[in-house]
Amino acid sequence: MGEVTHDQVNLMLRLYDIRREPRLREARQWFMDNFRPATMDDVMKQYPPASQENAYFRMVMSYWDMVASIVNRGLIDEELFFENSGEQWIVWERLKPVVGPWRALFKNPHMLKNLEEHCKRLEAWREKRSPGTNQAMRDMFAQMEKATPAAKK
Repeated sequence: MGEVTHDQVNLMLRLYDIRREPRLREARQWFMDNFRPATMDDVMKQYPPASQENAYFRMVMSYWDMVASIVNRGLIDEELFFENSGEQWIVWERLKPVVGPWRALFKNPHMLKNLEEHCKRLEAWREKRSPGTNQAMRDMFAQMEKATPAAKK
């Protein structure tokens, strides 16, 4: 574990404060409750451009990609961040089915790479500390998805 500075802690607390901003909090709640595309077609039909739903998923996606970029650059100690945050992993899991098509559509192979790389390291960190935890979490979320009203649409 690296030495954590006061500046890193302050930045982490600032990012947490931003998460509490009412509009982002609303977007995050909507994302967790509703965002489950399997294809690009799902995104276009369920969350069309200029819709509130589209604004919400873009807000959540861009927030977590930005945070991942900050952590990836070492501006916050990664282990400290991993010990205190996991929502980004759920966001990445929900985005994975459409990231490849988005990258192709926008001709940008780097789209959401910050979040992707960050979540790969988060999974490796979790697995090292608690083998089997990532699969257990995926299994738990799969069970939860089956039980939620949005998953039954």
